[in-house]
Amino acid sequence: MDFKEYPSYKDSGVEWLGKIPEHWEQKPIWSMFTRTKRTNHPNELLLSVYRDYGVIPKNSRNDNHNRASEDLTPYQLVLPNDLVINKMKAWQGSIAISEYKGIVSPAYYIYEPKQSYCSKYIHHLIRSVYFIQSYKNFSKGIRVNQWDLEHDAFTHINLLVPPLTEQNHIISFLDSETSRIDNLITKQEKLIETLEKHRKSVISHAVTKGLDSNVPMKDSGVEWLGEVPEHWKILQTRHLFNFGKGLTITKEDLSDEGIPCINYGEIHSKYGFEFNPLDNPLKCVSHDFIESNKNCLLNEGDFIFADTSEDLEGSGNFSYLNQTSTVFAGYHTIIARPKSGLNHRYLAYMFDSQAYRSQVRTEMKGVKVYSVSQGVLKSRLAWLPSIKEQVEIVKLLDEKSSKIDTLIAKQRELITKLKSYRTSIISHAVTGKIDVRDLVA
Repeated sequence: MDFKEYPSYKDSGVEWLGKIPEHWEQKPIWSMFTRTKRTNHPNELLLSVYRDYGVIPKNSRNDNHNRASEDLTPYQLVLPNDLVINKMKAWQGSIAISEYKGIVSPAYYIYEPKQSYCSKYIHHLIRSVYFIQSYKNFSKGIRVNQWDLEHDAFTHINLLVPPLTEQNHIISFLDSETSRIDNLITKQEKLIETLEKHRKSVISHAVTKGLDSNVPMKDSGVEWLGEVPEHWKILQTRHLFNFGKGLTITKEDLSDEGIPCINYGEIHSKYGFEFNPLDNPLKCVSHDFIESNKNCLLNEGDFIFADTSEDLEGSGNFSYLNQTSTVFAGYHTIIARPKSGLNHRYLAYMFDSQAYRSQVRTEMKGVKVYSVSQGVLKSRLAWLPSIKEQVEIVKLLDEKSSKIDTLIAKQRELITKLKSYRTSIISHAVTGKIDVRDLVA
């Protein structure tokens, strides 16, 4: 869609903002909002401000690892239409107009409106790329993660204020356009979900039923596994691996130089299934660890399991080293070293199958954290075809997985473009770079 500009513009006086519509006003934040600090409301809903979601209930996301204080009385009350800002992360976009009543961290700034305005317009404006740039410019600090946006600096930033009716027109357009974009994103996400389910199904069938549909089958004696080819071996995982544990270290031991070290976090979020430290960047530990921790060094083909997970789905997550390289297994990891006569990549596909993972999950006990022990892994059942079949299964799964991964990558690329367009159209509309008044029904 092509968008027209406004008939006339004026200089905003702000380098990174440029020109704005001639009839729009510029008002400092202090003239529109006043800071407030309402405490002693410990029973209200706990809220948090996110870069991607704005102000939402803290318990609606499981990726915010900042724990709330035991004593909530210092937490600040937020009312609908209040402006909420995390002053340490404003430069990342952690600022929003709240739709909720609740309480937020004492470290936040809360501002209540002095006058009537379209809250959704101000919400999009203060979260636009142009204004996030201004927070970056006004924030102070030596370390990036500790930049602080002071109250006085923030409240002297000028907001763009079109007439109220025009604010509403802009939001009507954005509601319609972002809804259309969000629907497209949802369709792509559902397609990715379908493709990932298909991949899991392909893997599970190949590693539990084999490739020859005419081969005689036998009952495995295990309900969740069902029948397997008659000539396959079924045995406990302890008979296929020697087990050990990773380094006993903390995050303070990690740096950018030294020996690469894969920790449970990378297994969960970055390098599940397989990794190669030459291609997959890892934090490092000092060479001093080698002398007394040689058993924690990995060999090509070794498997590394995360020994804790924050959700049941992640229990049993692993990676294996697919390259000869000097690398440590790090904190919260279990090492499983395959014995001879096994195809390491077949084992990876077996570990990744729903049949194997379901065994691990049935042993999990916990609420917020699930622990995977060596004992749990050792007692899980594994199933082995001949080495020739292992190679054939791996070849098939590599081919099919590659095709599925290519399709998923294309969908993710499209989602990235749609999200970028969404951000761009919002920023352009609320800063007057485009005129959308005639596009509202």
